[in-house]
Amino acid sequence: MIPVVMPTYARADVVFERGEGPYLYATDGRRFLDFAAGVAVNALGHAHPYLVEKLTEQAQKLWHTSNLFRVAGQESLGKRLTEVTFADTVFFTNSGAEAWECGAKAVRKYHYDSGNPQKNRIITFEQAFHGRTLGAISAAKQEKLVHGFDPLLDGFDQVPFGDLDAVRAAITPATGGICVEPIQGEGGIRAGSVEFLRGLRALCDEHGLLLFLDEIQCGMGRTGKLFAHEWAGITPDVMCVAKGIGGGFPLGACLATERAASGMTAGTHGSTYGGNPLATAVGNAVLDVMLAPGFLDDVQKTSVLLRGRLEELIARHPSMFLELRGQGLMLGLKLGQPVGEVVAKLRANGLLSVPAGDNVVRLLPPLNIGEAEVNEAVGILDRTAQECVG
Repeated sequence: MIPVVMPTYARADVVFERGEGPYLYATDGRRFLDFAAGVAVNALGHAHPYLVEKLTEQAQKLWHTSNLFRVAGQESLGKRLTEVTFADTVFFTNSGAEAWECGAKAVRKYHYDSGNPQKNRIITFEQAFHGRTLGAISAAKQEKLVHGFDPLLDGFDQVPFGDLDAVRAAITPATGGICVEPIQGEGGIRAGSVEFLRGLRALCDEHGLLLFLDEIQCGMGRTGKLFAHEWAGITPDVMCVAKGIGGGFPLGACLATERAASGMTAGTHGSTYGGNPLATAVGNAVLDVMLAPGFLDDVQKTSVLLRGRLEELIARHPSMFLELRGQGLMLGLKLGQPVGEVVAKLRANGLLSVPAGDNVVRLLPPLNIGEAEVNEAVGILDRTAQECVG
């Protein structure tokens, strides 16, 4: 018989009952150091006191009114996001996939309203991941995502990640935008170089295209800056974010310049729950913490420490750990053994991690970890390597 919860996940046999900071506690009493963070969602760890305070405060006043009315939390959070980013306007969603869909629609609508309805195609990249909607899997085209879901939606032209010449060759009179993750998460923690990202911006400017960044996983402080594209010194026209923006509460957002969002007028898009008072209260609280003086500096310092320890680990176990990838606290270890087996062994030893493409294990800890958690995680990785390869 089919389970009452639809079996679309190969779930580990563990149930968590509470979390505290960087730790999760299972119903059987086991404690785990959480370097998965809900796949980069619990950016401030579990049960962060300030987030709990702000959520509880809002829950006692108002949960939902609908987007037929003004929502104070959206206006305050939107104002703050536009003040610290390239954007002039924000549409709030419940998830990353919804934020991505809003961005894709904004790209098409911009060209339609600009008198170029033929510019309705978007260039995307191999091994991309933008969510699980039909639109998002049609853009990513990964076999494991699309198998059995044909026909896919048209409108996306895919090229190798990091290949500017391939991007240039793919641009046609029907191209309206380029969509890219500055760092691919699901694709194996593959970072686009500064030159690649700057080249994409230049191509968009040259051909009148919109640059559409997916920072769902690599944004919100994950790389040591609020958004990963800042390292390249560029700005997009449209950007989707989620995961860490709500610190564990369902929240996403599509950010855009006034020009790029010019087609998104009343009635063109909507969301029943997106940006409700509960979600935006938590989103504002997350920003309070992340924008506090020194927070992102500390993320960068912790990243340097963790990278150094992981490089030492690779030197000790070169047949187990083949390569270190990523930036900030979005790191990946390419493995010499099957990633699924290694993730399971790490979990058995008390460390939660996330598998990714190209046989990579992702390490995505809360951004507010310190030296003690780094040492504990590396110790578990070391012990696990010894158990695997001796």
